[in-house]
Amino acid sequence: MNSPADIHTAQLDVAADFPILARKVHGRRLAYLDNGATTQKPLAVIEAERRFYLESNANIHRGVHWLSQHATELYDDARITVQRFINAASADEIVFTRGTTEAINLVAQSWGRAELRAGDQILITAMEHHSNIVPWQLLCEQTGAVLKVAPVSDAGELDLDAFDALLGSDTQLVAITHVSNALGSINPVAELTTRAHAAGALVLVDGAQAVAHQAVDVQAIGCDFYAFSGHKLYGPTGIGVLYARKPILQAMPPWQGGGDMIRTVSFERSTWADAPQRFEAGTPNIAGAIGLAAAIDYVQGIGLARIAAHEHALLDYATATIGTLPGIRLVGTARDKAGILSFLVDGIHPHDLGTILDAEGVAIRAGHHCAMPLMNRFGIPGTARASLAMYNTQADVDALAAAIGKAQKLFGT
Repeated sequence: MNSPADIHTAQLDVAADFPILARKVHGRRLAYLDNGATTQKPLAVIEAERRFYLESNANIHRGVHWLSQHATELYDDARITVQRFINAASADEIVFTRGTTEAINLVAQSWGRAELRAGDQILITAMEHHSNIVPWQLLCEQTGAVLKVAPVSDAGELDLDAFDALLGSDTQLVAITHVSNALGSINPVAELTTRAHAAGALVLVDGAQAVAHQAVDVQAIGCDFYAFSGHKLYGPTGIGVLYARKPILQAMPPWQGGGDMIRTVSFERSTWADAPQRFEAGTPNIAGAIGLAAAIDYVQGIGLARIAAHEHALLDYATATIGTLPGIRLVGTARDKAGILSFLVDGIHPHDLGTILDAEGVAIRAGHHCAMPLMNRFGIPGTARASLAMYNTQADVDALAAAIGKAQKLFGT
């Protein structure tokens, strides 16, 4: 467990780069601890989007004029930035989407509808976000495939023996979260990918909660698909990424039709552009892709190793500080965790707690965190969740602890 001195040495002095953190909430200093829902944006990202609209705005790919060609170059450069960030083998393996949710739905409705048959199995875990559950349920209804769920322990760790027992010759896809958004548990995705491939299954990893907190190397993981969202990586909302291995992506049919995803169109039939353009129908979020590239550059400029060290030290401090308060139950105590602290306070509903904390300037998330099956597994309606980012400090955790104390006094617990 880290001491306050350890926290100080690991601290990152980046708050000044995030203008919103300087504002007051209810007349109090803002302690923003809702980063699992969305991160705040540094000036570098805000200015990148602003600069695009001021200097470079045009539609891409179809124009012969200079602005269109310039905007296309910026968009294509953003794809290369993402490729290098996650160490994909080719920029052609990067599809821009609206976010993790759309990326997973793309795989379900393109690869899944083309490849799965009645009786095939999809294996997920009990800690998945709804975005990695519902698309597979819809796919199972469409194809007759069967959804299987690997359980988690009381600590919130995946039961590897049960996972292995559920893997079989009928398993066509394993879809797993890299980091649980509700618990912070980090799954051994490279090991799970090896096991899945040995059984003949492809692997999709939901990386929404991972990419801002640790280095991700999709080739080292070995997964077939990897999805993440820009807004959880200090980037804009409405932009995300699907990585897919090139042979798989090139064989997948389009899932949306329209402009820019075609090679030829006639009233009799149409033919498709190569991947990834095949999966980016219509005008994409050009400014969002450019903003995401700026966010990646910003994060890499600080260093993911430094960010991880800071967040791990701060999580240790938060676990010790909040976990030892009277009447607190921590939910999710995996040995390998990212910067998420989920907890319950005796006698106070998480929604009531969140409202009281807000009045003290402390922003957390309260509820089921789009993980209702996981909450049911623990027999609770939801939790209070404090999720950490690079700009959070010991003072934010102390503000959380003080606000919890005020809530307990108010409720007489």
